Amino acid sequence: MMKKSDPPIVVEQTFEASISTVWTVITEVEYMKLWFFDSIKGFEAKEGFETRFFVHHNKQYFLHLWKIIQVEPGKSIKYNWKYGGYEGDSTVSFELFEEGKFTRLRLTVEILEDFPDHIPEFSRESCMEGWEYLIKESLFNFFELK
Repeated sequence: MMKKSDPPIVVEQTFEASISTVWTVITEVEYMKLWFFDSIKGFEAKEGFETRFFVHHNKQYFLHLWKIIQVEPGKSIKYNWKYGGYEGDSTVSFELFEEGKFTRLRLTVEILEDFPDHIPEFSRESCMEGWEYLIKESLFNFFELK
C-alpha cells in the first residue's frame, strides 16, 4: 500500500514538443480531459485553486480532491491529492525540462499520510501502473497522434 515511509514514485517521459506546448497540455482543462481524466470539471494552474471530480474504476467511484500548492509557469506544478471519504494524503508534481526540441516531464508522487491497506487502487503497484499509463501511454499518444 502507499505509505508515508515509501520512497516517492517517479515517472519520466520525453515528448517531441516544446515546453510551452507540454505546459499547455498538462494545465489547460480542455486538453487534460483528452489524456488525463475526462471528468475534470475545471482546472486553473494557480496556487490555491481547488477542484473535485469523480473517477470510475473497477465498479467504484473515487472522489479526487486536488489543491494546487505550487506553480512555476512553464516549469512545474504541484498538487495536493486526496480522495474523498478515504484516509491518505499525497502530493503530485509535474516538472518540465527542455532538451533541445524535446521536453522531458518528470512526475513525482510523495505520500504525506498513509492510504488504506484494504483498497487495491491505493496500492503502490496500482499507483505506479496508473501513472505509467497516464504519462507513458495516454499523454505520449496524445502528442504522437497530434
